Amino acid sequence: MADADPNVFPTRDLPQTAGDLPLTAVVLPGTGSDAQFADAAFRAPLERRGIRVVAVDPDPRRVVGSYLDALDREARTGAILAGGVSIGAAVALHWAAQHPSDAVGVLAALPAWTGSPEEAPAAASARWTAHELRTHGLEPVVAAMVESSPAWLGRELSRSWRAQWPDLPSALEEAAAFHALDAEALAGVRVPVGITAAVDDAVHPLAVAQEWAALLPCAALTTVTLAEVGADPAILGAGCLAVWERVTA
Repeated sequence: MADADPNVFPTRDLPQTAGDLPLTAVVLPGTGSDAQFADAAFRAPLERRGIRVVAVDPDPRRVVGSYLDALDREARTGAILAGGVSIGAAVALHWAAQHPSDAVGVLAALPAWTGSPEEAPAAASARWTAHELRTHGLEPVVAAMVESSPAWLGRELSRSWRAQWPDLPSALEEAAAFHALDAEALAGVRVPVGITAAVDDAVHPLAVAQEWAALLPCAALTTVTLAEVGADPAILGAGCLAVWERVTA
C-alpha cells in the first residue's frame, strides 16, 4: 500500500459491543459484485483483529434495501462497523450517517462518487452494461467484459453477474441511480471513516476518495494499485482498517 504516513498500523484496543460479543463488521459488495468478493476484501484483516464479519449478498431486485436491512439487523445486537466497496461503501456511509449511535465507524473501499451519480464513471459504466445486457443477453456481455478486464476482475464478475441474472440489469440501474452523501452531508458525518482508493482506477477515481477524506470530519485515506487488489483483495480491507484505527486512536 502507498501512504505518506508510515504509521498507518497502530496497535490499539478495538471497541466492543455489548456483553462479550465481538465487534461486528457488515461489509457490502460493489455494483454487480457479491458477498464472496466483499468477504475476500475484508474478512482476513478484520478477523485478525477479533472482529466478526458479515458479508452481504445483494438482492438484485432491491440492492440498497437489502444492504440497509442487513445493517439494521446486525445493529440490533450492538454497534457495528459498516463497510463496503464502491456502491457498498456509499450505502455504508449513508447508513452510518443516519445511525451514529449504532456505528463505530465506516470502512470505505473504492468510493465511486459524491452526491449525484449523474457524471460518475462508475454509474455510467453500470448504465451502459445494463443496456448491453438487455440488448444482447448475459453470455455475450460476460464474454466481452472478460476480454476487456484484468483476469481477476473477469473471474469475479463472471461469477456474480451469472448469479444475479436475470435481475442484473435492474440491479445495475438501481446502483447507478443511488445518490451518495453530498459535500454538505459528508461534513456532518460524526463517525470515523477509513478509506482505501486505487491510484490507477478510472472507474473509482482517486479524486473521489480524496474528496471524502477532506470533507469528512474524522477520516483518513490510504492508496493501493489495482494489481495489488487483484493479487490479494484483502489489501482493501487492511487499508481501510489501518486508517480507521489511526483516526480513532
